[in-house]
Amino acid sequence: MRSKLLFAASTIALAWAGQAAAEPANGWYMGLEGGGNWVSENDATFSTSLPTSGPARIEFDTGWTGIATAGYAFRGNWRVEAEAGYRHNDVDAINGIANSAGGELNTTSLMGNVLYDIPLTDRMTVSLGAGAGAVHTQFDDGVIDQDEDTAFAYQGIAGLSYAVSPRTDLTMNYRYLRSDALEFQGRHAGHTDFYDTDDVQNHTVTIGLKFDLYPDQETVVASTAPMVDAPTPPPPQTAPKQFLVFFGFNRSDLTVEAQGVVADAAAAAKQFGSARIMVVAHADTVGSQQYNQRLSERRSSTVRKALVSQGIEANKIEASGRGETELLVQTADNVKEPQNRRANIELQ
Repeated sequence: MRSKLLFAASTIALAWAGQAAAEPANGWYMGLEGGGNWVSENDATFSTSLPTSGPARIEFDTGWTGIATAGYAFRGNWRVEAEAGYRHNDVDAINGIANSAGGELNTTSLMGNVLYDIPLTDRMTVSLGAGAGAVHTQFDDGVIDQDEDTAFAYQGIAGLSYAVSPRTDLTMNYRYLRSDALEFQGRHAGHTDFYDTDDVQNHTVTIGLKFDLYPDQETVVASTAPMVDAPTPPPPQTAPKQFLVFFGFNRSDLTVEAQGVVADAAAAAKQFGSARIMVVAHADTVGSQQYNQRLSERRSSTVRKALVSQGIEANKIEASGRGETELLVQTADNVKEPQNRRANIELQ
Protein backbone atom coordinates (compact mmCIF):
# COMPACT_ATOMS: atom_id res chain seq x y z
CA MET A 1 0.00 0.00 0.00
CA ARG A 2 2.87 2.37 0.79
CA SER A 3 4.31 1.98 -2.75
CA LYS A 4 0.89 2.78 -4.23
CA LEU A 5 0.59 5.95 -2.17
CA LEU A 6 4.10 6.99 -3.22
CA PHE A 7 3.14 6.34 -6.86
CA ALA A 8 0.04 8.53 -6.57
CA ALA A 9 1.99 11.28 -4.82
CA SER A 10 4.69 11.28 -7.50
CA THR A 11 2.03 11.48 -10.23
CA ILE A 12 0.44 14.54 -8.59
CA ALA A 13 3.88 16.13 -8.13
CA LEU A 14 4.70 15.64 -11.80
CA ALA A 15 1.41 17.25 -12.78
CA TRP A 16 2.10 20.24 -10.53
CA ALA A 17 5.62 20.62 -11.88
CA GLY A 18 4.40 20.43 -15.47
CA GLN A 19 1.87 23.21 -14.81
CA ALA A 20 4.30 25.39 -12.87
CA ALA A 21 6.75 25.45 -15.79
CA ALA A 22 4.17 25.51 -18.52
CA GLU A 23 3.46 29.15 -19.32
CA PRO A 24 2.33 29.83 -22.00
CA ALA A 25 0.22 26.78 -22.88
CA ASN A 26 -0.08 24.90 -26.13
CA GLY A 27 -3.74 23.93 -25.93
CA TRP A 28 -6.60 21.55 -25.24
CA TYR A 29 -7.07 18.18 -26.91
CA MET A 30 -9.29 15.11 -26.75
CA GLY A 31 -8.84 11.49 -27.80
CA LEU A 32 -10.86 8.36 -28.52
CA GLU A 33 -9.36 4.86 -28.45
CA GLY A 34 -10.44 1.26 -28.78
CA GLY A 35 -8.67 -2.09 -28.60
CA GLY A 36 -7.99 -5.25 -26.64
CA ASN A 37 -7.68 -5.94 -22.91
CA TRP A 38 -5.98 -8.84 -21.19
CA VAL A 39 -6.51 -9.57 -17.47
CA SER A 40 -3.80 -11.58 -15.71
CA GLU A 41 -4.85 -14.78 -13.94
CA ASN A 42 -5.91 -13.92 -10.40
CA ASP A 43 -5.28 -15.98 -7.27
CA ALA A 44 -8.48 -15.34 -5.35
CA THR A 45 -9.90 -16.91 -2.21
CA PHE A 46 -13.41 -18.31 -2.19
CA SER A 47 -15.32 -18.72 1.07
CA THR A 48 -18.86 -19.02 2.35
CA SER A 49 -20.58 -18.19 5.62
CA LEU A 50 -21.24 -21.94 6.17
CA PRO A 51 -18.14 -21.79 6.58
CA THR A 52 -15.96 -23.29 3.84
CA SER A 53 -13.00 -21.73 2.06
CA GLY A 54 -10.29 -22.47 -0.47
CA PRO A 55 -8.28 -21.08 -3.40
CA ALA A 56 -10.06 -20.02 -6.56
CA ARG A 57 -7.77 -19.22 -9.49
CA ILE A 58 -9.72 -17.03 -11.95
CA GLU A 59 -8.74 -17.12 -15.64
CA PHE A 60 -9.98 -14.58 -18.18
CA ASP A 61 -10.51 -14.53 -21.94
CA THR A 62 -9.20 -11.73 -24.14
CA GLY A 63 -11.59 -8.77 -23.93
CA TRP A 64 -12.17 -5.35 -25.41
CA THR A 65 -11.90 -1.77 -24.22
CA GLY A 66 -12.99 1.77 -25.07
CA ILE A 67 -11.13 4.82 -23.70
CA ALA A 68 -11.79 8.58 -23.93
CA THR A 69 -9.29 11.26 -22.88
CA ALA A 70 -9.35 15.04 -22.55
CA GLY A 71 -6.28 17.03 -21.64
CA TYR A 72 -4.05 20.06 -21.93
CA ALA A 73 -0.62 20.18 -23.60
CA PHE A 74 1.95 22.53 -22.08
CA ARG A 75 5.11 23.97 -23.53
CA GLY A 76 8.08 21.80 -22.67
CA ASN A 77 6.31 18.64 -24.01
CA TRP A 78 4.32 17.91 -20.82
CA ARG A 79 0.64 16.96 -20.89
CA VAL A 80 -1.98 16.37 -18.18
CA GLU A 81 -5.23 14.61 -18.95
CA ALA A 82 -8.34 12.97 -17.55
CA GLU A 83 -9.14 9.46 -18.78
CA ALA A 84 -12.36 7.44 -18.69
CA GLY A 85 -12.26 3.78 -19.74
CA TYR A 86 -14.46 0.69 -19.95
CA ARG A 87 -13.07 -2.87 -20.14
CA HIS A 88 -14.98 -6.13 -20.65
CA ASN A 89 -13.54 -9.62 -20.23
CA ASP A 90 -15.30 -12.97 -20.04
CA VAL A 91 -14.25 -15.34 -17.25
CA ASP A 92 -12.79 -18.44 -18.88
CA ALA A 93 -12.67 -20.57 -15.75
CA ILE A 94 -12.64 -20.42 -11.95
CA ASN A 95 -10.41 -23.29 -10.86
CA GLY A 96 -11.24 -24.74 -7.45
CA ILE A 97 -14.97 -23.97 -7.51
CA ALA A 98 -17.41 -26.74 -8.26
CA ASN A 99 -19.98 -26.12 -11.03
CA SER A 100 -18.18 -22.94 -12.18
CA ALA A 101 -19.38 -22.01 -15.65
CA GLY A 102 -17.29 -18.87 -16.19
CA GLY A 103 -18.86 -15.42 -16.13
CA GLU A 104 -17.63 -11.90 -16.87
CA LEU A 105 -15.68 -8.95 -15.47
CA ASN A 106 -16.65 -5.37 -16.39
CA THR A 107 -14.43 -2.51 -15.26
CA THR A 108 -15.01 1.24 -15.45
CA SER A 109 -11.95 3.41 -14.75
CA LEU A 110 -11.46 7.11 -14.06
CA MET A 111 -7.80 8.21 -14.09
CA GLY A 112 -5.69 11.36 -13.98
CA ASN A 113 -2.55 11.07 -16.16
CA VAL A 114 0.72 12.95 -16.62
CA LEU A 115 2.63 12.35 -19.88
CA TYR A 116 5.84 13.52 -21.55
CA ASP A 117 6.14 13.61 -25.36
CA ILE A 118 9.44 12.83 -27.12
CA PRO A 119 9.51 13.88 -30.84
CA LEU A 120 11.20 11.31 -33.09
CA THR A 121 10.52 12.80 -36.54
CA ASP A 122 8.45 15.59 -38.06
CA ARG A 123 5.30 13.52 -37.54
CA MET A 124 6.11 10.74 -35.07
CA THR A 125 6.21 11.13 -31.27
CA VAL A 126 6.76 8.70 -28.39
CA SER A 127 4.89 9.37 -25.13
CA LEU A 128 5.61 8.04 -21.63
CA GLY A 129 3.37 8.63 -18.64
CA ALA A 130 1.71 7.49 -15.45
CA GLY A 131 -1.70 7.88 -13.87
CA ALA A 132 -3.71 7.28 -10.72
CA GLY A 133 -7.42 7.07 -9.98
CA ALA A 134 -10.13 4.52 -9.27
CA VAL A 135 -11.85 1.53 -10.89
CA HIS A 136 -15.40 0.26 -10.39
CA THR A 137 -15.62 -3.46 -11.17
CA GLN A 138 -18.66 -5.71 -11.69
CA PHE A 139 -18.09 -9.47 -11.30
CA ASP A 140 -20.29 -12.39 -12.30
CA ASP A 141 -19.05 -15.94 -11.59
CA GLY A 142 -21.42 -17.43 -14.16
CA VAL A 143 -23.48 -19.31 -11.58
CA ILE A 144 -25.37 -17.20 -9.03
CA ASP A 145 -22.80 -14.76 -7.57
CA GLN A 146 -22.90 -11.19 -8.88
CA ASP A 147 -21.45 -8.14 -7.10
CA GLU A 148 -19.40 -4.97 -7.62
CA ASP A 149 -16.58 -3.15 -5.83
CA THR A 150 -14.53 0.05 -6.16
CA ALA A 151 -10.76 0.32 -5.56
CA PHE A 152 -7.74 2.59 -5.98
CA ALA A 153 -5.82 2.04 -9.24
CA TYR A 154 -2.65 3.24 -10.93
CA GLN A 155 -1.16 2.75 -14.36
CA GLY A 156 1.89 3.17 -16.59
CA ILE A 157 1.47 4.37 -20.18
CA ALA A 158 3.64 4.08 -23.31
CA GLY A 159 2.41 5.43 -26.62
CA LEU A 160 3.31 6.20 -30.22
CA SER A 161 1.54 8.86 -32.29
CA TYR A 162 1.71 9.88 -35.95
CA ALA A 163 0.44 13.24 -37.19
CA VAL A 164 -1.95 12.58 -40.08
CA SER A 165 -2.87 16.29 -40.27
CA PRO A 166 -1.82 19.48 -38.43
CA ARG A 167 -4.51 18.87 -35.75
CA THR A 168 -5.08 15.08 -35.81
CA ASP A 169 -2.79 12.28 -34.58
CA LEU A 170 -3.18 8.55 -35.09
CA THR A 171 -2.23 6.93 -31.77
CA MET A 172 -1.28 3.50 -30.44
CA ASN A 173 -1.03 3.10 -26.65
CA TYR A 174 -0.18 0.42 -24.12
CA ARG A 175 -1.46 0.74 -20.54
CA TYR A 176 -0.58 -1.41 -17.54
CA LEU A 177 -3.50 -0.81 -15.16
CA ARG A 178 -3.36 -2.29 -11.65
CA SER A 179 -6.03 -1.97 -8.98
CA ASP A 180 -6.15 -2.95 -5.32
CA ALA A 181 -7.65 -6.27 -4.27
CA LEU A 182 -11.43 -6.54 -4.67
CA GLU A 183 -14.13 -8.26 -2.62
CA PHE A 184 -17.34 -9.64 -4.12
CA GLN A 185 -20.27 -11.15 -2.22
CA GLY A 186 -23.14 -13.34 -3.36
CA ARG A 187 -26.01 -13.57 -0.88
CA HIS A 188 -28.23 -16.65 -1.09
CA ALA A 189 -30.87 -18.28 1.05
CA GLY A 190 -29.08 -19.42 4.19
CA HIS A 191 -25.51 -18.40 3.32
CA THR A 192 -23.24 -15.85 1.59
CA ASP A 193 -20.38 -16.51 -0.89
CA PHE A 194 -17.22 -14.38 -0.85
CA TYR A 195 -14.55 -13.85 -3.52
CA ASP A 196 -11.43 -12.02 -2.25
CA THR A 197 -9.08 -11.32 -5.16
CA ASP A 198 -5.44 -10.34 -5.41
CA ASP A 199 -4.59 -7.02 -7.08
CA VAL A 200 -6.18 -7.03 -10.54
CA GLN A 201 -3.76 -6.47 -13.45
CA ASN A 202 -4.93 -5.27 -16.89
CA HIS A 203 -2.80 -5.07 -20.04
CA THR A 204 -4.52 -2.80 -22.57
CA VAL A 205 -3.50 -2.06 -26.18
CA THR A 206 -5.48 0.53 -28.14
CA ILE A 207 -5.51 2.39 -31.45
CA GLY A 208 -7.23 5.76 -31.70
CA LEU A 209 -7.24 9.40 -32.74
CA LYS A 210 -6.19 12.51 -30.80
CA PHE A 211 -7.61 15.87 -31.84
CA ASP A 212 -6.21 19.33 -31.07
CA LEU A 213 -9.26 21.42 -30.24
CA TYR A 214 -7.53 24.70 -31.15
CA PRO A 215 -4.82 25.21 -33.78
CA ASP A 216 -1.41 26.59 -32.81
CA GLN A 217 -1.03 30.23 -33.70
CA GLU A 218 0.99 30.27 -36.89
CA THR A 219 2.19 33.38 -38.69
CA VAL A 220 2.84 33.55 -42.42
CA VAL A 221 4.54 36.70 -43.68
CA ALA A 222 5.77 37.79 -47.07
CA SER A 223 7.94 40.88 -46.72
CA THR A 224 7.69 43.35 -49.57
CA ALA A 225 9.31 46.65 -50.41
CA PRO A 226 8.20 49.48 -48.12
CA MET A 227 5.16 51.42 -49.26
CA VAL A 228 5.83 55.00 -50.37
CA ASP A 229 3.63 57.77 -51.65
CA ALA A 230 3.26 57.30 -55.38
CA PRO A 231 4.94 60.18 -57.25
CA THR A 232 3.97 61.38 -60.68
CA PRO A 233 5.03 59.68 -62.91
CA PRO A 234 5.13 56.39 -60.86
CA PRO A 235 8.58 54.88 -60.37
CA PRO A 236 9.44 51.49 -61.87
CA GLN A 237 8.15 48.54 -59.82
CA THR A 238 10.85 47.03 -57.59
CA ALA A 239 11.11 43.35 -56.65
CA PRO A 240 10.45 42.09 -53.11
CA LYS A 241 13.63 40.49 -51.83
CA GLN A 242 12.60 38.63 -48.68
CA PHE A 243 9.88 36.04 -48.08
CA LEU A 244 9.22 34.22 -44.78
CA VAL A 245 7.62 30.78 -44.56
CA PHE A 246 6.47 29.47 -41.15
CA PHE A 247 6.01 25.81 -40.12
CA GLY A 248 3.92 23.89 -37.59
CA PHE A 249 5.53 22.47 -34.46
CA ASN A 250 7.99 19.68 -35.31
CA ARG A 251 6.80 19.78 -38.95
CA SER A 252 8.60 20.28 -42.25
CA ASP A 253 5.62 20.14 -44.62
CA LEU A 254 4.08 23.34 -46.02
CA THR A 255 0.71 24.66 -44.88
CA VAL A 256 -1.68 26.12 -47.46
CA GLU A 257 -0.58 29.64 -46.46
CA ALA A 258 3.10 28.69 -46.71
CA GLN A 259 2.54 27.26 -50.20
CA GLY A 260 1.11 30.64 -51.20
CA VAL A 261 4.23 32.44 -49.90
CA VAL A 262 6.50 30.10 -51.90
CA ALA A 263 4.39 30.71 -55.02
CA ASP A 264 4.72 34.50 -54.50
CA ALA A 265 8.50 34.16 -54.16
CA ALA A 266 8.73 32.08 -57.35
CA ALA A 267 6.55 34.56 -59.26
CA ALA A 268 8.73 37.48 -58.12
CA ALA A 269 11.91 35.64 -59.14
CA LYS A 270 10.49 35.05 -62.62
CA GLN A 271 9.11 38.59 -63.02
CA PHE A 272 12.15 40.53 -61.88
CA GLY A 273 14.88 38.02 -62.64
CA SER A 274 16.97 36.49 -59.87
CA ALA A 275 20.37 35.02 -60.51
CA ARG A 276 20.34 33.25 -57.16
CA ILE A 277 17.83 32.29 -54.47
CA MET A 278 18.96 31.62 -50.88
CA VAL A 279 16.74 29.44 -48.63
CA VAL A 280 17.76 29.36 -44.95
CA ALA A 281 15.56 27.45 -42.49
CA HIS A 282 15.41 27.50 -38.69
CA ALA A 283 13.85 25.68 -35.68
CA ASP A 284 12.65 26.57 -32.20
CA THR A 285 14.40 25.31 -29.04
CA VAL A 286 12.28 22.19 -28.37
CA GLY A 287 14.48 19.09 -28.76
CA SER A 288 18.24 18.63 -28.98
CA GLN A 289 20.46 20.91 -31.08
CA GLN A 290 21.34 17.98 -33.36
CA TYR A 291 17.66 17.13 -33.93
CA ASN A 292 16.74 20.76 -34.64
CA GLN A 293 19.63 21.08 -37.10
CA ARG A 294 18.29 18.13 -39.09
CA LEU A 295 14.73 19.49 -38.82
CA SER A 296 15.80 22.88 -40.22
CA GLU A 297 17.60 21.14 -43.12
CA ARG A 298 14.42 19.21 -43.94
CA ARG A 299 12.46 22.46 -43.92
CA SER A 300 14.89 24.18 -46.31
CA SER A 301 14.78 21.12 -48.59
CA THR A 302 10.95 21.25 -48.60
CA VAL A 303 10.97 24.93 -49.65
CA ARG A 304 13.61 24.26 -52.33
CA LYS A 305 11.51 21.44 -53.82
CA ALA A 306 8.43 23.68 -53.78
CA LEU A 307 10.29 26.45 -55.65
CA VAL A 308 11.46 23.93 -58.27
CA SER A 309 7.86 22.75 -58.68
CA GLN A 310 6.96 26.40 -59.39
CA GLY A 311 9.39 26.48 -62.33
CA ILE A 312 12.56 27.77 -60.69
CA GLU A 313 15.78 26.12 -61.90
CA ALA A 314 17.23 23.91 -59.19
CA ASN A 315 20.82 25.09 -59.79
CA LYS A 316 19.79 28.65 -58.88
CA ILE A 317 18.62 27.64 -55.37
CA GLU A 318 20.95 27.22 -52.40
CA ALA A 319 19.25 25.66 -49.34
CA SER A 320 20.66 25.31 -45.83
CA GLY A 321 19.54 24.93 -42.20
CA ARG A 322 20.68 26.81 -39.09
CA GLY A 323 18.88 24.75 -36.42
CA GLU A 324 18.13 26.79 -33.27
CA THR A 325 21.22 29.03 -33.57
CA GLU A 326 19.51 32.13 -35.04
CA LEU A 327 16.22 32.66 -33.19
CA LEU A 328 13.88 35.33 -34.47
CA VAL A 329 12.34 35.51 -30.96
CA GLN A 330 14.76 34.85 -28.12
CA THR A 331 13.45 32.13 -25.78
CA ALA A 332 14.73 29.73 -23.15
CA ASP A 333 15.57 26.13 -24.06
CA ASN A 334 12.69 23.72 -24.79
CA VAL A 335 10.14 26.46 -25.63
CA LYS A 336 7.70 26.25 -28.55
CA GLU A 337 7.79 29.55 -30.45
CA PRO A 338 5.93 29.68 -33.82
CA GLN A 339 8.03 32.55 -35.23
CA ASN A 340 11.26 30.58 -34.75
CA ARG A 341 9.92 27.74 -36.93
CA ARG A 342 10.62 29.49 -40.23
CA ALA A 343 12.46 29.52 -43.55
CA ASN A 344 13.76 32.73 -45.17
CA ILE A 345 13.68 33.01 -48.99
CA GLU A 346 16.03 35.71 -50.29
CA LEU A 347 16.09 36.73 -53.96
CA GLN A 348 19.51 37.92 -55.15
